[in-house]
This record gives sequence, structure tokens and C-alpha cells, in this order.
Amino acid sequence: MSHEVHVYTDGAAKGNPGPSGYGVVMEMVGTPYKKEFYEGFRLSTNNRMELLAVIVGLEKLKNSKTKVLVVSDSKYVVDAVEKRWVFQWEKISFKNKKNPDLWLRFLKSYRKHQVDFKWVKGHNNHPQNERCDALAVMASQQEKLSIDTYYENEGRLLK
Repeated sequence: MSHEVHVYTDGAAKGNPGPSGYGVVMEMVGTPYKKEFYEGFRLSTNNRMELLAVIVGLEKLKNSKTKVLVVSDSKYVVDAVEKRWVFQWEKISFKNKKNPDLWLRFLKSYRKHQVDFKWVKGHNNHPQNERCDALAVMASQQEKLSIDTYYENEGRLLK
């Protein structure tokens, strides 16, 4: 499959849980078009931010059925999709699984497109991954941080 868009993602958390953020770099293949997105949260986890970065990237796509390559250093996210665990979790309504709110949101956007995943080793001089990491860390260090309402109210109780 030739991809139309590459979505590079990363998440960060200081303390895990702690101040957190995600970073996304989106590139239209064969063009100079590039967009960046990031957001920080006062309390969340690294895995939530890794997954949220992918969700935000997919939700930013304007056309359905876009051919997308998601590049992530998160084994949690990449393996959950590539090894089809998330689809099994969905069948059991995410019982005893972490981050059901985000996985449901992910599946909604994932199913609108033709998505492939590629895992890359983090902190290994991959330019877009390094940029996503910088965005995620910067987002987590902002003065004004968003609230990860699900995590603060319900998600952390699932530990």
C-alpha cells in the first residue's frame, strides 16, 4: 500500500503518572506539507499519551479512507493493533483493560481510514520521532495543562 499521509507520534510523562504530553507530526507524502500538534496534561500516563497522539493524528485527517502510515515508538500501541489484541479487548468490552476510553476513540477513527503501523526505536535519531518527543516533552512542561478527565476520575482506579 502506498501511503498518502505519514503520522509520527510520541507521548511523554514525567513521573508516570504525572505531567504528560503528546506530540504529532503529520506529513503528506510527496509534498512539503507538514503539520504539528501537541497538548499537555496535568496528570496522565505515558501509555495514554502514546495512544492519544495516534488518535489525534487520525482524527485530524479530513478525508475518509486515507492511506496512513502511523510511525510510533510505543510497543503498547503498535503491538495492540498489529497483534490484534485491541480487537479482542473490544469483544470483551475492555473488561480489566487500561485506557478503554482511548481505545474506543482510537477504533472509531482507525476504522475510517486504511492504517498501517510501523514501530521505530525511540531516542534513536529518527528525525520525526525526535521532533514528536520534543513536542511531547514541551507540552508536558507548559504552564497551563489540560485535564485528562477520564484518567483523573476513573482510569487511575483501574490500577
